[in-house]
Amino acid sequence: MNVKTTISEIKLILLFFILHNSVYAETKSKDFTKYVNPFIGTTKFGHCSPSSCVPFGLIQAGPETGNFDWEYAAGYQYNDSTVYGFSQTRLNGTGVPDLGDLLILPFNGGIEQEVYYSRINKERENASPGYYTVKLEDSDINVGITASEHVAFYHIAYNSDKEQHLLIDFQSALVNSKNKIFTHVENSEISFESPFIISGHTKTNEWVNRTYYYTIEFNKPFERKTLLPKRNDLEKAPRYILDFNTKSGGDLYIKISLSSTSIEGAKRNLKAEIPEWNFEEIKEDAKDKWNNYLSRIEIEGAEAQKNSFYTSLYHLLIQPNNISDVGEKAFYSTFSLWDTYRAAHPLYTILCPEHVDDFINSMLNQYNYQGFLPIWALWGEETYCMIGNHAVPVIVDAFLKGFKGFDKEKAYEAIKRTLIENHKGSDWEIYDKYGYYPFDLIKTESVSKTLESCYDDYCASLYAKVLGKEKDYEFFKKRSDYYKNLFDPETSLMRGKDSGGKWRIPFNSLELSHASMWGGDYTEGNAWQYTWHIQHDIKGLVDLMGGKEPFITKLDSLFEIENASQNFVSDVTGMKGQYAHGNEPSHHIVYLYTLAGKPWKTEKLVHDICRSMYQDKVDGLCGNDDCGQMSAWYIFSCLGFYPVNPCGGEYVLGAPQIDNACIKLSNGKQFKIEAVNRTDENIYVDHIELNGKRLESNTINHNELIGGGVLRFYMSSFPH
Repeated sequence: MNVKTTISEIKLILLFFILHNSVYAETKSKDFTKYVNPFIGTTKFGHCSPSSCVPFGLIQAGPETGNFDWEYAAGYQYNDSTVYGFSQTRLNGTGVPDLGDLLILPFNGGIEQEVYYSRINKERENASPGYYTVKLEDSDINVGITASEHVAFYHIAYNSDKEQHLLIDFQSALVNSKNKIFTHVENSEISFESPFIISGHTKTNEWVNRTYYYTIEFNKPFERKTLLPKRNDLEKAPRYILDFNTKSGGDLYIKISLSSTSIEGAKRNLKAEIPEWNFEEIKEDAKDKWNNYLSRIEIEGAEAQKNSFYTSLYHLLIQPNNISDVGEKAFYSTFSLWDTYRAAHPLYTILCPEHVDDFINSMLNQYNYQGFLPIWALWGEETYCMIGNHAVPVIVDAFLKGFKGFDKEKAYEAIKRTLIENHKGSDWEIYDKYGYYPFDLIKTESVSKTLESCYDDYCASLYAKVLGKEKDYEFFKKRSDYYKNLFDPETSLMRGKDSGGKWRIPFNSLELSHASMWGGDYTEGNAWQYTWHIQHDIKGLVDLMGGKEPFITKLDSLFEIENASQNFVSDVTGMKGQYAHGNEPSHHIVYLYTLAGKPWKTEKLVHDICRSMYQDKVDGLCGNDDCGQMSAWYIFSCLGFYPVNPCGGEYVLGAPQIDNACIKLSNGKQFKIEAVNRTDENIYVDHIELNGKRLESNTINHNELIGGGVLRFYMSSFPH
């Protein structure tokens, strides 16, 4: 043995660990939460909330400033000056309300009120990841909220010597109409176990039918409880006022633990996550959990850019939500798949690969009891919201990227059965008989359903091919071309066709459709927006339009036509001509210029959209964040690439919107993005290098990314 060599090797190893630990400590010491502004997207269309939560947790505890309206899908609008209480769950950036469980409101004064609310001091309202605080002006009360995965933790400071009252409204929830507040609860059972503990369950039926179980604990006993009179004979759950002893001193702390399975589960969750009463410790723990994820991408840029970027990352990581109890196998839900398959799920495979297998297994669990893969899942139940079966591309993308923590044959069985056996929203016999959905047989969204189904079929064909199922591959591959049957060569648009093969007449290409409002052939959009929904076969669409030049001319028109339809669809926002960035079917379109040989047009549009539609202010989002999909587009686009075809790991290159970024991969490697000479004027790309070698392609793939390295964009003020 060469002792000298061995000593040298030991020194190198020690040096490696010293450097590694130094880098780790430096990263850990950085606070990325300071760049997150939870108030972004909390007014107008964003439907976000400043609620307290941790990544992928069940709890989102925060203020309710309104209800019974589309604007209050998350229960909050920043410009409101009153609060009706604080509930423990909600949805992030969706267009449909639900949850809003267990509303509480501390107050003092008389207990008999027609409506319980308080004015809030907006200057004393603050939020950061895992923490929310506000001053209630009417009662001189400070409320602070932090959270773990299953437990909301409240610190309530009654600053006066007046009565210490607490409203607990077991009937309240976020609903879509005022009358629904009296009918959404099907049954409720409450047990006052002691002056310190309340437990029970509530069964609700709003967007989905679900039962939540809870335990509520106080750090000091309540002295008296008052049952409030019913507001309506239909109410199934009570409202109580609890009185606490002001002479006992000290602030009131409340822990509210939820479970999707049992009261015992709620109690176990509480004991496991927040056994003590140290509010500051839990607040710091929530902050650490957020920093663990936010630190996985480190960027350089102006403060406003960092705020928009890290807030987008924060929104991305709020869901899917793990609804299983502590110690149980993870069961994720809140799958807004019509939105999130496009960019959010591909981003999870890069940033949060440790969760991807559990996401897939959760989808397969839901398949096991409903017979098809989830479409839009909430609390493990099917909402049947939106169209397509977009769990399919999510599963296939994970499989093709090498994720192996799920049964690949079981997953294929679920995909095949989902795409050949009829279920609500998918009538495969009609689809296969005509090669499209005829508008006289499928009364709403016939064009959009056809196009979205074609994409799912394409993904299924990839899976079948890898598994060696040649017959299935040919079947799904043939189906993936059905989009061609709805291409109208006269208008170069995707147009409705009836079962006799005749085009829809009259045809208004600008008319917006929304099935839940007034029908039509498209889903929250029109012919101009949906014509480009061929994510898997851009070349085929180019050929249908007669080649790249006609394709580009048509694409130019999309961004130039300003004529608005007489119909208003609240989800079709962020308009640039007929391009609607506030709604997901448009998200990949700007990158089509690159694939058609005009990358500078992509680069200009990406720059303009990032500047105008993602801003560091409360109304900084141009549309619903939709469970992180709007945010995922921004994150990808800031980094300089985007998954136009979100299945299989191909990313189309654009132009980075930040100077430098470093993605810290789970395999210990780093993937760096550098924008050389990027300025406000230098928004175009001269050329791109990957690991020092000039790229001739307009794409990179997932394996290149997770292999680590440097993607360097040389920026210019001139289009190339």
